[in-house]
Amino acid sequence: MDKQLYRSEVFTEAHGFTGGIEGPACDAKGNLYAVNYDHEGTIGMVTPDGTSSVFVELPSGSIGNGIRFNQAGEMLVADYTNHNILKINPITREIFVHAHESNMNQPNDIAIAANGIVFASDPNWSNSTGQIWRITPDGQVDLLEGDMGTTNGIEVSPDEKTLYVNESVQRNIWAYDLSEDGQISNKRLLISFDDFGLDGMRCDAEGYLYSTRFGKGTVVKLSPQGEIVQEIQLQGTNCTNLTFGGEDGCTVYVTVADQGNVESFRVETPGRCRVLCGAVEVK
Repeated sequence: MDKQLYRSEVFTEAHGFTGGIEGPACDAKGNLYAVNYDHEGTIGMVTPDGTSSVFVELPSGSIGNGIRFNQAGEMLVADYTNHNILKINPITREIFVHAHESNMNQPNDIAIAANGIVFASDPNWSNSTGQIWRITPDGQVDLLEGDMGTTNGIEVSPDEKTLYVNESVQRNIWAYDLSEDGQISNKRLLISFDDFGLDGMRCDAEGYLYSTRFGKGTVVKLSPQGEIVQEIQLQGTNCTNLTFGGEDGCTVYVTVADQGNVESFRVETPGRCRVLCGAVEVK
């Protein structure tokens, strides 16, 4: 019998990850990855049965945040301390610098389009500002927008016509029209909240947007029009990010900083990321 929908349970043991746990992403086989397992500067791997281990040690001085997989199965990681987007070969575990931009504050979360274009949020926490960057498959970095609030969660809609970006401190989620070559236009406010923070975001295959509410201990599910459809209560409070996994793509994994672990809950629709990596098909 399937688990009850939208009921969060503890998936990994408390404090197996540090308080810097972030950036969850699943490969095509269903293994879950998140940064800072056991100690800072690592990427941890969690098998579908919940067994955790260090997958890689990042280069000296590098600390990861957002993780995504491209259609080739390569892992992309936002290295916020060294202003890089790293690329990791999942077989050899070799680590390469895919892109470097010294003008970044600290690349935080990343989203990826089917054509391999990566979008990176780039907050400056000290002055509550932020930017959005576009990284092409050959590693070229271009600034899409500056003078924003603390940009954090970022995601592409399933039809790849919309880019969503939130601002943690200002508690706004913005939507942009997205072109095929990764340019943005027609900025509009999707929704604004009166309390608590915003962090990671992911879309399901039908276009519903999920965002973690840091400090509130919930994940909010929004319609493409910005209406609150569901709010899922977690056991931890400082939820940082989320992704989709499971055999059918309908398990949501949430990283929780105050618990140093991952929680999970079931939904009825697979994540866009599971369709993109070929793990599931939308019928």
